Amino acid sequence: MSKRKLTRRQAWRIQKIQEERGARASRKQDLPQAPIEENTLGPEREGFVVTHFGMLVVVESEGERKRCHFRSNLGSLVTGDQVVWRDGDPYGVVEAVLPRYSALSRPDPYGDLKTVAANIDRALIVVAPYPEPHFSLIDRYLVAAEASDITPALLINKCDAIDARIADKIERMEQLYRSLGYWVQRVSAETGEGMTELSDYLAHFTSVFVGQSGVGKSSLTNYLLPDAELRVGELSERQTGSHTTTNAELFHFPGGGRLIDSPGVREFGLWHMSPEQVLENFIEIRPFLGHCKFRDCAHQSEPGCALRRALEEGKISQQRMNSYEQILQSLNSPR
Repeated sequence: MSKRKLTRRQAWRIQKIQEERGARASRKQDLPQAPIEENTLGPEREGFVVTHFGMLVVVESEGERKRCHFRSNLGSLVTGDQVVWRDGDPYGVVEAVLPRYSALSRPDPYGDLKTVAANIDRALIVVAPYPEPHFSLIDRYLVAAEASDITPALLINKCDAIDARIADKIERMEQLYRSLGYWVQRVSAETGEGMTELSDYLAHFTSVFVGQSGVGKSSLTNYLLPDAELRVGELSERQTGSHTTTNAELFHFPGGGRLIDSPGVREFGLWHMSPEQVLENFIEIRPFLGHCKFRDCAHQSEPGCALRRALEEGKISQQRMNSYEQILQSLNSPR
């Protein structure tokens, strides 16, 4: 009998199954050989996830950090998750995850949304004179943060480098976003300007820095957390095996507050949002939604458009409407 020739799809499925089996076998090798003895675990305690190492999470509780496995029914844990765990030797066990009050997500390589950090209070959008900041980019971050139930704020970094060419635009940005109720601060990690005010603000929250490359997010982090790299190195050295962290990490500011940091956290956007969701997260537009004459109003030139009326009355700025239209165009563009 001749050997049946596989179709391309059948060959792909077989290869996929083999890869998945290999991945499962690899994961099993990462687990400790001896099963966890329930009677050797300590009482339940609350803590929070500070990072991942391989198949383990690192949980912080009462100032101490412990490597932990977690129950398979808990799904994926991320940095910032508040958990209930039990201590053990050599590993603890996460028993439960408390409800998240905010979550920051990004699309994975397959286009599905993946949560990368949780329970964040503030997203500090960092801009700088160079690369030149744009209103539409700031508004994208503002909308993304609002949609994630995270309060955004604006940091104008490298303020010592503001020159005559960019000064007017920076001033208009400050005025616009302050008028909307956002916290805005000029800072410089180079000169220290505004850094005390920033430290005082951060002391009350779990925060993230977001913004495009080159605006100085790493410089701000190094200024505020001079020992961060040392602490990460010490934690890595305590891990067994070859695992190192490539996930989000949580750090404590010396004056109070926490920072969750990683490239995946610093860059998030609107990939998953509909035009309606984008519009809902322009905070000054929210009060006018649902008040247009026509339910399917596109907010262009339709009669009785509540948004256009608010724009004419100065309740919505033309700059923000421009940003909304630019964002809408980018969502409709082929990817």
